[in-house]
Amino acid sequence: MIAVDTSTWIAFLDGEPGEDVQELDKALADRRVWMIPVVLTELLSDPGLPSHVAETLAEIPMIDLEPGYWQRAGLLRARVLSKRRKARLGDALIAQTCLDRGIALLTRDKDFRAFADAARLALVL
Repeated sequence: MIAVDTSTWIAFLDGEPGEDVQELDKALADRRVWMIPVVLTELLSDPGLPSHVAETLAEIPMIDLEPGYWQRAGLLRARVLSKRRKARLGDALIAQTCLDRGIALLTRDKDFRAFADAARLALVL
């Protein structure tokens, strides 16, 4: 199982090339994709997203948040920021979701490397 970051979803939906897009296509075919709640929120925030795409995205199995999630996400973000690395709030929430479930994150966003360094987030870049 893998989770997928917004950057890869957008590239996939736009038909862009890339190894991450190919991996997402394969993982979808194999039903190995979990949706991160924050990622779904980011994707659905696009006012130009076709309704049929929004419906399809909403059908992907959603990762449930574990008790203490918000505290762990805050502490994770603080750990990354303490190393003077970039740590956007959305990225911290995405990273913590993957860490809690022990699943890799498929992304083209290199900012997640800071979370991999700080907390051993497994990345598929």
